[in-house]
Amino acid sequence: MFVVYSGDLPDPRRIRQCPGVRDVHRISDDFKLVSSQWKQGRSTVTAGEVDFGPRDFQWIMGPCSVEGEDQLESVAAFLSSQGVRMMRGGVFKPRSSPYSFRGMGLEGLNMFRQVADRHGLGIVTEVMEVAQIDAMVDHVDVFQIGARNMQNFNLLEAVGKSGLPVLLKRSMSGTIEEFLQCAEYIYNVGNERILLCERGIRTFESAYRNTFDVNAISYLQARSHLPVIADPSHGVGLRRHVADIGLAAVAAGCDGLIVEIHPSPDSAVSDRNQTLYFDQAEKLIDAGRKVHALRSSLTL
Repeated sequence: MFVVYSGDLPDPRRIRQCPGVRDVHRISDDFKLVSSQWKQGRSTVTAGEVDFGPRDFQWIMGPCSVEGEDQLESVAAFLSSQGVRMMRGGVFKPRSSPYSFRGMGLEGLNMFRQVADRHGLGIVTEVMEVAQIDAMVDHVDVFQIGARNMQNFNLLEAVGKSGLPVLLKRSMSGTIEEFLQCAEYIYNVGNERILLCERGIRTFESAYRNTFDVNAISYLQARSHLPVIADPSHGVGLRRHVADIGLAAVAAGCDGLIVEIHPSPDSAVSDRNQTLYFDQAEKLIDAGRKVHALRSSLTL
């Protein structure tokens, strides 16, 4: 067995000599299990047949909202042609206005799963409440916890107990410490398969949707052993800037990008202003792979 040592216990050398104790770790962080003090080196998280980690940069792409089979087929075919293996899409949507489109629900999820399977893709989709988990768990490869639910602690523990990988998004006003404490809720119930996602924070600036915190990528990788994914779509919220912010995140060392794309972004039912056309997504994928290869060749 391992012992997590907070500094308030007796000499750790005495604990290490106890029967059954394999090792003792002194961890000063309040978040013990997700801390880089607990685990040396960077973790790799497996979702379906896809690995996320320091040696496995991945793309997650798809529409903000699942709208119908034709839309899904078009996106899935494009992703397959680009070698992208994970598809995002919301079937339950948290919206600022109760009058906005709030998703197709389980009907949309079943459709999403069928299309993804035909193209050999994994699924990332958001779960909004504990009651949805049982109905979704057999159809999903990665549960997404959205920014608005980062501190929904009951939901964090419930998705942790599901055993599925969890993509946890930082809230728009959440500090790094709060973000990692929330990840600890998931890890603490036995689920180590967590992807941290930086998606921009709310600041005084109103020229764009959020301020993308590129600092967070390197800092999170120093404080935690978990993979760090970047979301430039929500990070800036303006289509013409998404690729630039995405490349900045790749250059900063993120372990993957999650990006919103659509066959016809201007007619998308949600997030149309930040959603890429296929040709824009293709250019981002090509440039992102080149930037990642260059960064991987450097010793920093």
